Amino acid sequence: MNSVPPFLLQGQGDMDSTASTSRGLRMNVMEGVGARVVRGPDWKWGKQDGGEGHVGTVRNFESPEEVVVVWDNGTAANYRCAGAYDLRILDSAPTGIKHDGTMCDMCRQQPIFGIRWKCAECPNYDLCSVCYHGDKHNLRHRFYRIGTPGNDRILLEPRRKSKKITARGIFPGARVVRGVDWQWEDQDGGNGRRGKVTEIQDWSAASPRSAAYVLWDNGAKNLYRVGFEGMADLKVMNDAKGGSFYRDHLPLLGEQGPGSRSGQCGLAIGDQVNVDLDLEIVQSLQHGHGGWTDGMFECLGTTGTVVGIDEDHDIVVSYPSGNRWTFNPAVLTKVNTTSSSASLSSDSNTAAQFAVGDLVQICNDVERIKVLQRGHGEWAEAMLPTLGKIGRVQQIYHDNDLKVEVCGTSWTYNPSAVTKVASADGATVGCSSGERLSALLKKLFETHVSGDVNEELVKAAANGDASKVDEILQRPDAEVSGIQLKVNGVFAGHTALQAASQNGHIEVIKVLIKHSVDMEVEDKDGDRAVHHAAFGDEPAVIELLHRGGADLNARNKRRQTPLHIGVNKGHIGVVRALLDLGCHPSLQDSEGDTALHDAISKKRDDMISLLLEHLADITFANNNGFNALHHAALRGNPSAMRILLSKLPRPWIVDEKKDDGYTALHLAALNNHVEVAELLVHQGKSNMDIQNVNLQTPLHLAVERQHTQIVRLLVREGCNLNVPDKDGDSPLHEALRHHTLSQLRQLQDMQDVGKLLMGLGTPGADKKSSASIACFLAANGADLNIKNKKGQTPLDLCPDPNLCKALAKCHKERNSLTYLLTNPTTPASNAAVIRNDQESLEECMVCSDMKRDTLFGPCGHIATCSLCSPRVKKCLMCKEPVQSRTKIEECVVCSDKKASMMFKPCGHMCACDGCAALMKKCVQCRASIEKNIPFIVCCGGTPPPAPQAAGVMNNGSRDVSRDIQKLQQQLQDIKDQTCCPVCMDRLKNMIFLCGHGTCQLCGDRMNECPICRKSVEKRILLY
Repeated sequence: MNSVPPFLLQGQGDMDSTASTSRGLRMNVMEGVGARVVRGPDWKWGKQDGGEGHVGTVRNFESPEEVVVVWDNGTAANYRCAGAYDLRILDSAPTGIKHDGTMCDMCRQQPIFGIRWKCAECPNYDLCSVCYHGDKHNLRHRFYRIGTPGNDRILLEPRRKSKKITARGIFPGARVVRGVDWQWEDQDGGNGRRGKVTEIQDWSAASPRSAAYVLWDNGAKNLYRVGFEGMADLKVMNDAKGGSFYRDHLPLLGEQGPGSRSGQCGLAIGDQVNVDLDLEIVQSLQHGHGGWTDGMFECLGTTGTVVGIDEDHDIVVSYPSGNRWTFNPAVLTKVNTTSSSASLSSDSNTAAQFAVGDLVQICNDVERIKVLQRGHGEWAEAMLPTLGKIGRVQQIYHDNDLKVEVCGTSWTYNPSAVTKVASADGATVGCSSGERLSALLKKLFETHVSGDVNEELVKAAANGDASKVDEILQRPDAEVSGIQLKVNGVFAGHTALQAASQNGHIEVIKVLIKHSVDMEVEDKDGDRAVHHAAFGDEPAVIELLHRGGADLNARNKRRQTPLHIGVNKGHIGVVRALLDLGCHPSLQDSEGDTALHDAISKKRDDMISLLLEHLADITFANNNGFNALHHAALRGNPSAMRILLSKLPRPWIVDEKKDDGYTALHLAALNNHVEVAELLVHQGKSNMDIQNVNLQTPLHLAVERQHTQIVRLLVREGCNLNVPDKDGDSPLHEALRHHTLSQLRQLQDMQDVGKLLMGLGTPGADKKSSASIACFLAANGADLNIKNKKGQTPLDLCPDPNLCKALAKCHKERNSLTYLLTNPTTPASNAAVIRNDQESLEECMVCSDMKRDTLFGPCGHIATCSLCSPRVKKCLMCKEPVQSRTKIEECVVCSDKKASMMFKPCGHMCACDGCAALMKKCVQCRASIEKNIPFIVCCGGTPPPAPQAAGVMNNGSRDVSRDIQKLQQQLQDIKDQTCCPVCMDRLKNMIFLCGHGTCQLCGDRMNECPICRKSVEKRILLY
């Protein structure tokens, strides 16, 4: 198998800009605990599973080669998942594997959980497992199977030709009893009592299809785990059919190494490592692998611990100082490394002497090695150049054969065919002086006369030997192949220019340019010299290549530009150099991602700001329809969202929809990214009532996923609580539909309606009760009588009378308070009741004797009097720590009334409502006032609506005004895009070859484009 020589490996890891998670996370989820499985191709265990097609659950991994499965029939046993594969993965969704940024084009599941099936013949078409095995889409089309984000795609045969098997087990209609993990007391009516599965549901939002809803014979019903965290609460007595699946299309459990935590370098998390090489060698090898800084001197001579292996296979090492550094695995030596192979008594020179990382010399006797290689990888003529050369042991196989990297290639050798030169710990065999590995590395990197001029040239260029490169290019053997061919010659898949560019050898590049090197030669991955410079973090090389005429916008086979690579590798110098030299900031790769998408994924705020300063387009959408705002919302990156909102070229972009109607606010609400949602609402002024194709608002999605903090935010900011979706359901319908018996018990603790008016408990609380969300919605004005398309009101969906009473009480008391605030001329018969409601909100929550007069910071609530406030450590309303206490005095402007209006964002309360209405800045701190919060709201009440007098707009009018403003802005943008940029009067109807245009009158007078200054070669009129 061919591989890249050591001097070309710097920074050239396998990079996936769209992967949703790190390599460490992928390892965790690929352990597969909770996956639903069926028997595999090497099954030899009779009917332990219940028969072909019967389903089980992965409980845990005993080792990387052995897994424990609990079958739905109750049988539990160990099975093989390495070497021989006893199991196939039917559904990995319960493990939490998800493909962020994807959507099933049939059922609209977003993101896709479990296995992703991507059509190989239709662009950007994906199916989830349910739809794929349910025969959705064209059965003649071939599909790619993608197990986890970032994994290789496996091309499959069309389903039309494949065999289908019926799944059987715990599915709707099955009769079940309690299983091995039952911990729910006697909900089933007692041990041995039976129930019927009515539906397969999600135990949690992050673990789909991991639970079954059971109706027990005693009338009780509840949700139970079937796969969540590997648990099996149920055992099937009479199984049911669960649809059919394409058996041979399922992945084998263990194919991708579940439970394995070691990297390709042989190091694993928890290993102790040293850096034993000379400083100059370490600094050289660190290029493209995190680089070298002065702080890393602590690593020399100090033992560290491997704590991570990133997506490029670089090693993250933690040191006693608490610092963590990223290293090229080539510079690390494992402490007490021992060979995993057993010694062979028949031969003294066997694999027992070797360890991964050892340096070995290949036998130089061609006839002897041919004999030795029989049955040990065999002999190939292509191995001839390796004879007598020094290589490094990459892997030791179970039969003791060695995989050795030598001369830029990797081959399997009989251990008797190699001689150990140096151990992995750096000691040279048979050398009493203790010659270090660094000296041997230098020898390895030295060029040698091999008879292959291309090999000599590329190695000299990689080592930075400019005089050697010049001498090779001036040899008289140029007439053999021509000087132009030699300067662009390829060795180990790379040219001299590519090797020199990645390693930053400026003088070598100058020599190559002098000899007319071709800047645009591509390697096997389509990378050119400028790509290699980006890999190696060499901005100076990029500038030199640019002066030599290199295309800075060149794309490799994945359609990535050097800018994409610079962003993904985290090389800010490369990104800045490329942008300053005028590269296009918004070109898209094969996944449709721009460099801005990648910077958001990598959480590099500095690169995001730099790209936006160079006019990167926020509106460019990737293949999944996500623009930069959507991507930041999906990733939950608040700092990126803050930067994007501050740089929006047009304010209405914040509400731009994907094809499915989702805006950035929808995505933030769906994925519970609270800080991002707050930025979109407050800074971006996003429309909170905007609807997707299913007519769902962000509030619908937050309620559906039981994201209480998002619900609180949207309701407090005044979103419409009664918008119907495509089924006519309001958010309150949605909340009550998700209500369960277990959540009803929590409702008994909610007696204080005032607390419901104040919020849903402490921010960040783990409780996600749909009952409490329903009460909160009702307490804030949700309509209890609105009907969906089936004619059902929210209360019709609530079978529990206690909850119905609580909802009615919340709604009633909220209405009475609103009535008081909006009707000062209340009839005497009702005045006493309403006065009591207001007084209860004004009295101190501690002593109940004094009135509230102390403003807590930073939450902005008023809960106690000044005498009781010093005793309160956490706000009684929101449970946030109290950092400041300010007694509310008289208005500092009129000195006539008590201060009753809190200013946002400064949080001061120093003016009455009459004076506050006239202020633009806070009189206490001079900060601009964005919003006024009345005293009654700070106490937990509801603000009075704005007066409906003539000339004063209500909320609906403000919404209309905002929509008109956005439409005007959009119209102006269209005018700007269609008008001539020179005269600004006439329409643009002439285009130049560079892509820019003017009106015909202006264009006829120009010899160069007014935008990019390129010469006008041709003028094209538009009709």
